[in-house]
Amino acid sequence: MYLRDGKLPFDGMHEECGVFGVYSNETRDVAHTAYYGLYALQHRGQESCGIAVAYANKVQYFKGMGLVPEVFTGENLAKLPEGDIAIGHVRYSTTGASLLLNAQPIVFTGKCGKMALAHNGNLTNTKKLREELIRGDAVFQTSIDSEVMALLINKYSDGDIVKGVLQACNLFEGSFALVVMTSDKLIAVRDPYGIRPLVLGKSLDDYIVASETCAIDAVGGNVLRDVKPGEVLVIDSEGEHSYFFNREKKTAACIFEYVYFARPDSIIDGCSVYEARKEAGKILAKYCPVDADIVSGVPDSAVVAARGYSEVSGIPYVEALAKNRYVGRTFIQPDQSMRENSVSVKMNALRSNIRGKRLIIVDDSIVRGTTSRKIVRMLRDAGAKEVHMMICSPVVKHPCHLGIDMQSYAQLIGAGRSVKEICEYIEADSLHYLTVEQLLETCRNAKLNFCTGCFDAGYPYSMDGYQADKHKFE
Repeated sequence: MYLRDGKLPFDGMHEECGVFGVYSNETRDVAHTAYYGLYALQHRGQESCGIAVAYANKVQYFKGMGLVPEVFTGENLAKLPEGDIAIGHVRYSTTGASLLLNAQPIVFTGKCGKMALAHNGNLTNTKKLREELIRGDAVFQTSIDSEVMALLINKYSDGDIVKGVLQACNLFEGSFALVVMTSDKLIAVRDPYGIRPLVLGKSLDDYIVASETCAIDAVGGNVLRDVKPGEVLVIDSEGEHSYFFNREKKTAACIFEYVYFARPDSIIDGCSVYEARKEAGKILAKYCPVDADIVSGVPDSAVVAARGYSEVSGIPYVEALAKNRYVGRTFIQPDQSMRENSVSVKMNALRSNIRGKRLIIVDDSIVRGTTSRKIVRMLRDAGAKEVHMMICSPVVKHPCHLGIDMQSYAQLIGAGRSVKEICEYIEADSLHYLTVEQLLETCRNAKLNFCTGCFDAGYPYSMDGYQADKHKFE
């Protein structure tokens, strides 16, 4: 059992992973560049990580279970050779078990020689594609959709990796931000709706691609632009070349990148994550005023929004919860009593700040509700007179199958329950959410439109084959 930012399994949203790639015009220690880039993307995946390096028409890689500094100790990182190209990956599994076998990058020998691939997202037609490949005598080593993508790219390559990527990507449905590496090329691909983020940067003469701008900043690079939806960006000795395999009329970027997933210092599709979160708090203060003494945020993703709420409402911002920053990704609870106390291991109430106070507590989302209820109880036990919950997103009513580990109605307290019923469940004095329109307003500077499927079932792809689970939250 795992905790991430104080949230129990299915009591928070988990993104799938982060990708990073670097192309250098000279042979050097590109593995270290990938290491620092992955370190900056650690928030996107904490189960496994890996780095692959291209050198002298070969590819050498290392991957393991755990955090970037745990897997890439000095010795393991030193084993990777100097090279021209490197790609890296941090993973949280939404498809495929949490096993070393499923860690990325996927490395294989194909029609274009040694190749490696790393993927952020989730295909919705994996089963169909896998069955077609098996009928053609394909053999799979993993249970992840990324291997399906790698085999299809190889199938259509015929010695031309760009041709293989373009043809294979036309068959993929779902979300995908890809980095693909051969001995002489780095290729970045973003799905036609732009669901998952991908950005291009440069550090001196080195090209860099990453899931977020914070990773480019971490390696001393400058952000050039976002990879466009439907774009296949090829980087080689002649520079960068763009191809398009598909372009949808309407884009559908995942809006939860701004609510929760991305680092606040990242800029995605022209919109500052920090500013979007702060605006969410301001809008909550404008449309959901509550008479209270102090306002605070659940660390870390809701702190910025709480400060925005404070600015507009005039209610002082005071820290109500202290976070234990040394628990890390994987706090394993060996028995039921420890599982029940898991939130208080990760966070604790600041009694002197909240005793006798009417408190507004801001959070990014409510999925299952268990953590919210524990937080409310914790604050009351610490002496809070009232606890009012403000949520920086709408009610999550539908599952997501595009890269978020939230894949059944049974996991969602918002599926079939009113806001009043949710409020009673988490035992708050009041509960307020942003509307879909208000959430979209927080990201008004973004260049793309958004997917709001988890709120209103407005998915960019048909999800009929995924919606067998109609059970309400229990």
